[in-house]
Amino acid sequence: MKEMLKATIKNLFSKPVTVKYPEEPSPPPIGYRGLIVYDESLCIFCTKCEMVCPPGAIKFTYKDNGKKEFHYNPYLCIYCGECVRACPKPGCLTQVENTAEPAVAQDIPEWNLIERKAEESKRKFLAERAKRKK
Repeated sequence: MKEMLKATIKNLFSKPVTVKYPEEPSPPPIGYRGLIVYDESLCIFCTKCEMVCPPGAIKFTYKDNGKKEFHYNPYLCIYCGECVRACPKPGCLTQVENTAEPAVAQDIPEWNLIERKAEESKRKFLAERAKRKK
C-alpha cells in the first residue's frame, strides 16, 4: 500500500509519457512507408502499377481515342510500395512520409463504379485493337 501511494504521488508530479496529440502531431511509426503520390506528367501509361497492386487500388480506364486515365484509391491502398518499384519511369509514382487525411464520405471514390468502367473500357479497347490487326 505504501508503494502504491509513492507511485501515485510520483506520477502526479512527473511529465506525462504520452504525446499531446491535438497540439503536437504524433510521429509516424518506425517503418512507416508513406502515401503514394502520382505525377501524371511523367506517366507513360504502361499499366505495370495496376498489374502489381495487391489490393487493386490502381485502375486505368481507356478512353475512346485510346488514351488511358489513372485512378487511385488511397483508402484501399495498403502502401506496400509495389507500384513504386514496378514503375519504369522514375518519379512518376513515389512514396512520401506524409500521413493520410481522415476519410470524408464525399472524398471516397465510387470505387466499384470505377472498377466496372475500367474493365469494360479495357475489354472494348482490346476488342477494337484485335479488330484492327485483322
